[in-house]
Amino acid sequence: MSRVRVHNLAMSLDGFVAGPDQTSTAPLGVGGERLHEWVFDTAFGRAMIGESGGSDGIDQEFLERGVEGIGATIMGRNMFGSVRGDWPDESWTGWWGPEPPYHHPVFVLTHHPRPPLEMAGGTTFTFVTDGVLEALERARAAAGDLDIRIGGGATTVREFLVAGIVDHLHLAVVPVLLGSGERLLGADPRLLDGYACTEVSSSGHVAHLVFERASAG
Repeated sequence: MSRVRVHNLAMSLDGFVAGPDQTSTAPLGVGGERLHEWVFDTAFGRAMIGESGGSDGIDQEFLERGVEGIGATIMGRNMFGSVRGDWPDESWTGWWGPEPPYHHPVFVLTHHPRPPLEMAGGTTFTFVTDGVLEALERARAAAGDLDIRIGGGATTVREFLVAGIVDHLHLAVVPVLLGSGERLLGADPRLLDGYACTEVSSSGHVAHLVFERASAG
């Protein structure tokens, strides 16, 4: 069976994956963009925004691992866009322009129905209103033998952790303090029960922590 993976989830030293006061013009909240500066120092990150150059060290390796063998992605509505409530229309198509970087089916968790959205390059956004298990079932069907990536944000990843269906969790811990915002793990001491820390490495910019669920094999 395909595995459920979380990759390159950037988190501050005090446990936040987004800063406070998220808006449409500051989707990561106040200070939240600092969590992702390391990405755009790499060749992988620069290529995402159409630029050349960048490093090819440990951070680059982790970013590349995050897309290997992925056949479908699941994300929360906040990651797809800043629109809240009922969709006023279908003009919003994501943060990524006409050709998103996924190139495979993407399932967006939402409470508000919307027709599937086909984009250039093989990405189709499907909007799922029946919760994480329905999204996972549909993603497994779409991915076939390939794995499923949980793309974020924090609430979505936490829902999958609570459900006990994340096999691989990679956190990129960034040496900044945000003070408040959207916390990933919260105060539940049991959230990572059954996981083993299987890899720790540092690039000098971030510390990479990899957790594997014991039953994931």
